[in-house]
Amino acid sequence: MRYIRPLSIEDAVGTLASSARTAAILAGGSDLLVRMKGGFVEPDLIVDIKAVPGLGDVQETAEGFRIGAAVPSAVLGENTALKKAWPGVVEAARLIGSKQVQGRCTIVGNLCNASPAADSVPAMVAAGAKAVIVGPSGRRTIPVETVPAGPGRTTLAKGEIIEAILLDKRPPHAGDAYLRFIPRTEMDIAVVSAGVNLTLDEKGAVKTARVALGAAAPTVLLVEEAAEVLVGSKLDEATLERLAKVCSGACRPIDDKRGTIEFRRKVAGVLARRAAVTAYQRAGGK
Repeated sequence: MRYIRPLSIEDAVGTLASSARTAAILAGGSDLLVRMKGGFVEPDLIVDIKAVPGLGDVQETAEGFRIGAAVPSAVLGENTALKKAWPGVVEAARLIGSKQVQGRCTIVGNLCNASPAADSVPAMVAAGAKAVIVGPSGRRTIPVETVPAGPGRTTLAKGEIIEAILLDKRPPHAGDAYLRFIPRTEMDIAVVSAGVNLTLDEKGAVKTARVALGAAAPTVLLVEEAAEVLVGSKLDEATLERLAKVCSGACRPIDDKRGTIEFRRKVAGVLARRAAVTAYQRAGGK
């Protein structure tokens, strides 16, 4: 096994692209190291990206926020401007693991681990986040929801690295929220989850909406029909009932020891409804 700690994103990409055997990227390591210790993976090459300039920074720009691939979730929770603009995204990131894990885990690692139950991913998708990818062919930017291809699989090509996550600058009267259901009070994997992002017009009606569900299908679901239900409303009871019904119907979950298909469908609707109310209130709705 080789361990490489590149000092530039170009070196990291080149090292990964030229590797003829299995390779893994190390940012926080909260997934990779556990899987290695459990004997599930044994990469021939580990590329530690924490020394790459910019990957450990959260930058606020005129366009919004740029979150480097190696920024721990704990750091996101300490960024006042980010918490104010995107509280749902930060809430989701702060649900990954324990207090100790928070100091290491990253939302990019959570995304690339490609678990259907990842906490930060539905919140990022609802927020319309984009991933900046660097690879042998250059740099490209894609919606976060197009990164996971299935459980444990991504659409990234050989040698490609997610360099950063981009979040747009918040317009006035906007809010987001993320909720999940777990059997325990903390430190558990989501049985189902929901992220909602709303902007309101000057009269308090929903102008734009995005609704995402986690642990409800092989990859995160962006439920466009649910967004259409919300647009133009002030989240009256009838609208919330339709939202819950649409989200329940959109689910394609599995039966396992943590939850049945019927249970996951029901709870998906409940969480979407509750998250929508929270996002609406954060946007200034009454």
